[in-house]
Parts: sequence; C-alpha cells; structure tokens
Amino acid sequence: MIDPFSHDVLENPLPLHEKLREAGPVTYLEKYDVHALARYAEVHAALTDWQGFESGAGVGLSNFRVEEPWRPPSLLLEADPPHHDAPRAVLSKILGPRALRRLRAEWFADAERLVDEVLAEDEFDAVPALAQAFPLRVFPDAVGLGKAGRENLLPYGDHAFNAFGPVNDLVEKGQPRVAELSAWVNAQCAREALAPDGFGARIWAAADNGDLTYEQAPLVVRSLLTAGVDTTVHGIAAVLYAFATHPEQWRRLRERPGLARVAFDEAVRWESPVQTFFRTTTKDLELGGVRIAKGRKILMFLAAANRDPRRWTDPDVFDLSRDPSGHVGFGMGLHQCVGQHVARLEAEALVTALAARVERIELAGQPRRHHNNTLRAWASLPLRVHRTGGVTG
Repeated sequence: MIDPFSHDVLENPLPLHEKLREAGPVTYLEKYDVHALARYAEVHAALTDWQGFESGAGVGLSNFRVEEPWRPPSLLLEADPPHHDAPRAVLSKILGPRALRRLRAEWFADAERLVDEVLAEDEFDAVPALAQAFPLRVFPDAVGLGKAGRENLLPYGDHAFNAFGPVNDLVEKGQPRVAELSAWVNAQCAREALAPDGFGARIWAAADNGDLTYEQAPLVVRSLLTAGVDTTVHGIAAVLYAFATHPEQWRRLRERPGLARVAFDEAVRWESPVQTFFRTTTKDLELGGVRIAKGRKILMFLAAANRDPRRWTDPDVFDLSRDPSGHVGFGMGLHQCVGQHVARLEAEALVTALAARVERIELAGQPRRHHNNTLRAWASLPLRVHRTGGVTG
C-alpha cells in the first residue's frame, strides 16, 4: 500500500512521484483515504482555486472541520477569504520591496562575514555552518526577536511541518517538547518581547491602525516564525547541494553572479523543500476528469509537479539556463508564500558571498537526509571548497 510518509519515500520520493504522475491526473491513496495530485496542471489548478479547494480546513491530513488542531490555525496558511485577507495584506506590505531594499546591504554584509568565518576551514558541514546559521542570524533580527532561545525555532518548525502529515513516528518524536516550544514561540510573539523597529513591531502597529485585531497580531507574528525559518534553511541547503553536484552550473554562476536568484528558484523547483500540502474540497467537483465529493482531503505533491515533464523540459536537471518561474515550490495563487522574497534575498546574499570567494565546491562526504512529513531536508551536507586565489584541500 502506497505511503508517501514512509521513511523509504521520504528518503527518496522521486520514484513515487513518477509513478503517481504516470498513473493519471488524479489518483487515490487508500492508506489515507485521500485523492492525490502529482501533475503540474492539476496541482496548479487546486492551488489557485481557493473557492473549490479550501485551506481553512487545514493544509495537513487533519480536517479542522471535524478535528481539533494542535494549535490555533495559522491566519495565513490555514484560512481563506475573508479571514485571510487582512493578515495577508499587512504582511505583504511589511515584507514588501521597500523593507527588503532596506535590509539588502545589511544582509549582504552579514553573509560576507559569515562566509569568511566558515571558509577558515576547507571542509565543513554546510547545514549548520551556512544553511541554518545565516537565516537564524538575519531573519529573527529582522522580526525583532532577542538573541536568547533562537535554537528553539528549528525544532518548533520541524514539528509544525511534521504535523501536516499523519500521526507517525516523526510526529511522536516531537510531542514531548510541543508544550515547551509552543510556549517559547508564543512568548516571542508578544508585543513587549519584540524590538521596536522589526517586522513584529510593525505587525502590532497594524493592529493599532485597525488593519488587524489585537487577537490576530500575535498569530501573524507566529506565522512568520513558523514558516520563515525552516523552509529557507532547506532551500539554501538545496541550492548548495545542487552546486556541489553540478560544477558546471557553479562555474556559470561565478561568471554571472546575477544568476544567484535564478539559482535559488531553480533549486526550489528541483528539490522542492516543501514537498506536499493538503486542501479540502468545498463542494462536489471534477478535476482531471475525476469526480471528487465535497469535504474530501486532497494531497498535492508540489515536488512531483515541479518535475512534471508535461511542464518542464529535462525536469530532473538542475539548469541555470532554465526559467524556473511558475514552479509551485512556494505555492501558487492566493496562498502563495508571502515571505518568498525574503527567502530569495537571504539565499542571494549567501550564494553571492560564496561565489566571490570559492572557485570550486564539491561534496566532502555522503550527505544525510533529515526526514520530515512535509519538508525535503538535509541533516548533513559535508562540503569541500577550493577558494579563489589558489587551490585548497
């Protein structure tokens, strides 16, 4: 019986994705009693039709219409219009181009400092040294968090994304710390815990202006802390893995450093740090020639759609000459990731700093996967670098 949340599949989901795509536009997974979408056209259609495929019943396997969620639902991810509108509008403004222009020089300088520290060694594990370290430096600063306790963000996010799947060993692994981690995260969302000039303070100011309620403000801050770290960490790890295994693409980037953002988006398409999300049908409908009843959970394989040969030429190839726009790695439509431009800026800063200093980048050992019900992640990514100005190693 097919189980997309088994450890074998989480270790290597590509064979299952191909099998599902070839089986048809809509398939049925008996183990979880859900319909599955693995082709680009149907995944895109479900993502962009929020009226027919709602997020408000939860974007995981659990159906909030009949089950109690483990935490108050996200006002961004697990809500639909009209409840989704005000939080989305506030965050879109706070995380918009003006804010990112202000952060750009600071983040690029911070990336250069971190890379210089890491490159003191020729070999290092890029997951803790770069992919985790940089987002945990710059993003909590931008939100306005204090320095203490930031190590809680990753295990909290890991559990949150595990909880979108079935109650398996991955969920049970995180259960002992749920109360502790939730209490810490909730405390950081309080107005008095946030620096006066960060994203968090601006969310609370939006409540002062009447754009949000005071009950909504801490939940919007929590959405930033939940979705704004893990996904970026795994996206950065994905692009570093891509370059370590595609030396010709690294050479292309070094010749044209302006391709750093394209590289990140291509890595997000190619590796899809967010592998799956669920929706729930709001009515009887037809998709891909299949009738689906109201109230049914739909499992969308974003990663399978991002490698669908019906949409992409040579989809299994990481290629900087490709235009990766249109990938569904950040979702699509009304619920598309509101912080995607922040993630792009973080990745661009780090990759640009590396490209200026590293002539070659390669694997120094066997990478090791981190299993999560929703995320495609690396636990360890050993790299060896050859710096510019001479060969090292």
